Amino acid sequence: MGKIEGIKIENYGSLKSVTMGKLFSHQKGRPLGNMVTIIGPSGTGKSTIADAFGFIADCLEKGVEEACDLGNRGGFNQLVSQNSQEPIHFELYYRETSNSKPITYELSIALDKSKRPYVLDERLRQRVEKRGWPKSFLNLHEGVGYAFEGNEGWQDDEGNITGRGKKVEVNLADKRKLGIATYGAMAQYDRIVNFMNFLKSWYLCYFSPDSARKIQYAAPQQYLDRSGSNLNNVAQYMYREDRNSFNKILKEIQSKLPGITKIEPKMMENGQLVLKFFENEFTSPFYSSRMSDGTLKLFAYYLLLHEQTPRQLVFIEEPENGLYHHYLTNLATEMKINAGSGYGKQLFITTHSPFFVNALSPQDVWVLEKEESGFSTAKCAADYDFVKEMSAEDVPLGDLWYSKYFG
Repeated sequence: MGKIEGIKIENYGSLKSVTMGKLFSHQKGRPLGNMVTIIGPSGTGKSTIADAFGFIADCLEKGVEEACDLGNRGGFNQLVSQNSQEPIHFELYYRETSNSKPITYELSIALDKSKRPYVLDERLRQRVEKRGWPKSFLNLHEGVGYAFEGNEGWQDDEGNITGRGKKVEVNLADKRKLGIATYGAMAQYDRIVNFMNFLKSWYLCYFSPDSARKIQYAAPQQYLDRSGSNLNNVAQYMYREDRNSFNKILKEIQSKLPGITKIEPKMMENGQLVLKFFENEFTSPFYSSRMSDGTLKLFAYYLLLHEQTPRQLVFIEEPENGLYHHYLTNLATEMKINAGSGYGKQLFITTHSPFFVNALSPQDVWVLEKEESGFSTAKCAADYDFVKEMSAEDVPLGDLWYSKYFG
């Protein structure tokens, strides 16, 4: 369980200093909700924000040096903001439940003497008293510092210790690996384990219909991969786990796919499950390999919303690509309903579509704009003049954006 109430990104490409939501360092901010949609013209940094989330996840899984080189990132010098001498820095403000005290995670990545990226600073801290200053339960500088075992134990900046948790001195052998990756694997560090599991549950979606068309022969899989290439494997997993429940899910999804009257699972002789799609005009079904890009994408998104054990944070880039624009308002509505209001799931979306934005409220939407410096800023749609009031009068938010009332 848990969600991000705020994030700050510094010195990461065009995001020289971008803050969204509420932070330890920005207490006056409005906490991010369960549905966070990011809009703005091309080149303002929407994909860079998505990549920043992916970068943090890759740092946890691969280490910071490999994360800098993965994909098309091109290494630390290509990632860091142009002409910046400061490290890449992230601040996450995270809360596990409505009753829990918020946790701040800070991560700074710089170059060492050999010009290789490493973890300069890493810190987890939490407010102990109701109005007090947050205190650290993991604090590392160049891999050296301390961590506290258990659910108690904190240290302030003056070295004063609070709580009964055991303090352990830390000196990491590999300063290119995150401290939470090391101590999050040890059961006695409960809070670090919980936070690491939250990060590990992130899902960055780059769905590709061509990948989804391929027949996969791997075993059933619980979760969609980033490109959706294992769509049939996930369907097979859901079918095997609870056939009746899966059939109900298919019936619900088919009602949202234009022109589709029925979706049926079919078990092949080789043990592989495939899906049959029945269309209005045809008596014989089509298999996923023959379905249109739009139908496959919609099906994948709706299947994602029906995960039995949801990932806690899902980031989807430009869901409108390949979809007819009239489908997007319904898709956004379903996503918002699915995200709910608790701490089970949080959705981040980037989009260019006013039709998608029409289903949202001003508090759900963040606008990226470029300053004269070339770097981006972020502002909540609710903070623009008149937008909140006009939206309250039932003027669709996407129409306001298209008409240039904001953004």
